[in-house]
Amino acid sequence: MPKLNKRFKLERVLELSVLNEWLSFRSELSDLDNAFLQKMRDILLDNVFSWNEIELSLQFIGPILTWVRYTTRYTNLFDKRPITAIIDGEELSGSPDAIIAWGKEEPETPYFCLQEFKKENDPSGDPIGQCVSAMLVAQALNADKLPIYGIYIVGQNWYFVVLEGNKYAISSPLAATSDEIYDIYQKLLWLKEKIAERIPIELAERTKNEKI
Repeated sequence: MPKLNKRFKLERVLELSVLNEWLSFRSELSDLDNAFLQKMRDILLDNVFSWNEIELSLQFIGPILTWVRYTTRYTNLFDKRPITAIIDGEELSGSPDAIIAWGKEEPETPYFCLQEFKKENDPSGDPIGQCVSAMLVAQALNADKLPIYGIYIVGQNWYFVVLEGNKYAISSPLAATSDEIYDIYQKLLWLKEKIAERIPIELAERTKNEKI
């Protein structure tokens, strides 16, 4: 991560207003939502110390993201699709474990990157660096210059990330094995709302480009 910060002049800050807004969001959940999340939390509690990364993704993260329903007329949830951009003359690429992007068959304009990187036991690598690197690519591919959102996950712990300009901030972890799973889900709902707000902007930009 230090090399990424230096190469692209990134600055990690303790807080960003957008991240604060994301973390403070609260929404009333339905009985169906609560029952689903309780079941998922119990499954995670039973397995978090034995699952590998693929099992964590297939049996816990994937079902929760599907439950939120990020797939719409214009956007889709993609898995490990490569994204590439030229930033300051250097090609930067990544294949995040999940991308929410404009596009139905392939990601065109990414708005969100999730890096589900490590199991609970024996984590290694640089999940922060991988997540922020993918977010940098997403930022370069966006014409609106709005913040890019991300999450990286280590076992039970979810970290929320916002990249705005050359500054990024990371939340304290929320544990999906506790009642914080309801907070995590609410933040995923907030993300869905924010992405929906970008659709008219994207439509206007694409219409303008078609006329040029």
